Amino acid sequence: MMRRRTTLLTGCTALALALGATACGGSGPVSAGGGDKALSGQTVTVAGVWSGSEQKNFQKVLDAFSEKTGAKTQFVSTGDNVSTVVGSKIEGGNAPDVVMVPQVGVLQQFAKKGWLTPLSPATRKTVDADYASAWKTYGSVDGTLYGLYFKAAHKSTVWYSPDAFTQAGVKPPTTYDDMLKAGHTISDSGLAAFSVAGQDGWTLTDWFENVYLSQAGPAKYDALAAHKLKWTDASVIKALGTLGKLFKDKQLIAGGQKEALNTDFPGSVEKVFGPKPEAGMVYEGDFVAGVAHDQFGKSIGKDADFFPFPAVDGGTAPVVSGGDAAVVLKDGKNAKAGMKLLEYLATPEAAAVWAKAGGFLSPNKHLDLSSYGDDVTRATAKSLVAAGDSVRFDMSDQAPAAFGGTKGAGEWKLLQDFLRDPSDPTATAAKLEAAAAKAYQG
Repeated sequence: MMRRRTTLLTGCTALALALGATACGGSGPVSAGGGDKALSGQTVTVAGVWSGSEQKNFQKVLDAFSEKTGAKTQFVSTGDNVSTVVGSKIEGGNAPDVVMVPQVGVLQQFAKKGWLTPLSPATRKTVDADYASAWKTYGSVDGTLYGLYFKAAHKSTVWYSPDAFTQAGVKPPTTYDDMLKAGHTISDSGLAAFSVAGQDGWTLTDWFENVYLSQAGPAKYDALAAHKLKWTDASVIKALGTLGKLFKDKQLIAGGQKEALNTDFPGSVEKVFGPKPEAGMVYEGDFVAGVAHDQFGKSIGKDADFFPFPAVDGGTAPVVSGGDAAVVLKDGKNAKAGMKLLEYLATPEAAAVWAKAGGFLSPNKHLDLSSYGDDVTRATAKSLVAAGDSVRFDMSDQAPAAFGGTKGAGEWKLLQDFLRDPSDPTATAAKLEAAAAKAYQG
């Protein structure tokens, strides 16, 4: 799951956003798929999880596509249950043309159901030239490329208020234990240490994955992601215990566990960077910057900064990524125009539109880093691209949707239950294994 703006907000674009419907056409350069305004009179429907500032900024990318091709666009926000929503739309004969899929497991599910169209030769050529092979692997099923990773996330970043750190006299930590110690010092100075978005189960999976990758190592991470290692393994129980140290410490979590379970992702950012700060830190991906900047006017690098998720128990500091892959549905009313949209999204030009806004990273290695609006984001993007094939993709996003990508079910719910009561990691691991075994057999 992931999250912003450009100077291009013309009256036409503003009207389109206000109506929540089609983007505007207008003059522009020749499209990649044919002559000027080659798609005039056609509408491309795009479904995705984005809402709020993310949806607004993606609309700017769609508007730029309209400027090139003459096509209109319509974005449909699915909420977190993208698999369920898209499935019901297909069954109802109202399939979108393009879906921005936030989980590898869901992409695989869609492909195995025969819903997807393989990417065009032009898109495949761009992916081969401009992306590390890991992104091609994650977008492929049984050797066929179906997904184009347009938006990536660096999910090993802990965001903090420099003012809170200065007031408490602490510096960004490099180990998990030191992070908890710094948290207690911040708490003693009057703010809670962490704002935790427990209402959104996906944030809790991200917490677990960073702890597990660093503590257990990449080989076990890969095995657990593929369910070749059971969730009852001692390494999982150990990681849950490590995470539970934080979850059960009321001094460290703003409002304690109960309030954390009632805090969604945007709310967790507000508790650190909003007008009435309640905590000094919030863990989540690079997209925190977009919310801090867009919603609360924070200057990234000055009022809001991050440190890498720290190493656990002497392990290597983790680098977990995620991403939203664009796919084309066979049953879409305008799948050919949808494929033209993907050809555009594959280009550095398309990525630059959102990159200028903030809260966005592109895995496209030919996107000029100067496209990003601040030094912090630039450094994060450089780190992600430089990591190449060594990045580990978000584990829950690799799982079947029933386990790793469904609100109120599977890993999301079980980790929420663990946040509510982290006293028995062994029992939680057993429940996770039972849910995983059922989902991976489905």
